Amino acid sequence: MKQSDSIVIIPTYNEKENIEKIIRAIFGLEKSFHILVIDDGSPDGTAAIVRSLMANEFGGQLHLVERSGKLGLGTAYIAGFKWALERDYEYIFEMDADFSHDPNDLPRLYAACKDEGYDVAIGSRYVSGVNVVNWPIGRVLMSYFASKYVRLVTGFNVHDTTAGFKCYKRRVLQTIELDKIRFKGYAFQIEMKYTAYKIGFKIKEVSVIFVNRQEGVSKMSGGIFGEAFFGVMKLRWDGWTRKYPKIKD
Repeated sequence: MKQSDSIVIIPTYNEKENIEKIIRAIFGLEKSFHILVIDDGSPDGTAAIVRSLMANEFGGQLHLVERSGKLGLGTAYIAGFKWALERDYEYIFEMDADFSHDPNDLPRLYAACKDEGYDVAIGSRYVSGVNVVNWPIGRVLMSYFASKYVRLVTGFNVHDTTAGFKCYKRRVLQTIELDKIRFKGYAFQIEMKYTAYKIGFKIKEVSVIFVNRQEGVSKMSGGIFGEAFFGVMKLRWDGWTRKYPKIKD
């Protein structure tokens, strides 16, 4: 078993077409990463594929948490963060299963935190133009202007506020009060970044190309965007009224 200071958390729901490929792609990298899959009761057998890989090839490197149903992206990541913090991982990543996030960018996010001293590295679609491939134009515009809206309302100077491809240093997730994170869908990504920013952590955007999924079905919905739209106003209010935790040395 390869040891690693890094764990990649991948939430899944019906990702049987992608899960083995993404796992093998990550384990094929020169830098060693461990993987934690959080599966929300996928009826298509996603978890069974992961269990088979754990038993036959990747014991000790590949881990699985199975939940009983669709409980929301945010709660999946919170469960994964707590799982990782109970172990010795220093760098904790968020990543989708569908190859919209390129596994080859993981070492670049890692380097931003490990070598350049940032606390959070964001795989950003918008820090150098619009780096999105095969998305419907309506979805591109919605995502792009969602980030513009977040920046306008909150004053938070990150170009891709809704990005779900990230690396956190351990101390960030130890400092953020994870049980106080309110949002479960799209707004979860905004809330985590904004909270890290308000606490005072150093954030870097690493330019990546985001590719629309080739297989499986997108989980996006109008309700998710609605949560984000109104959630941003709540975050702005928090920014004025909430007492954020201090960074511990």
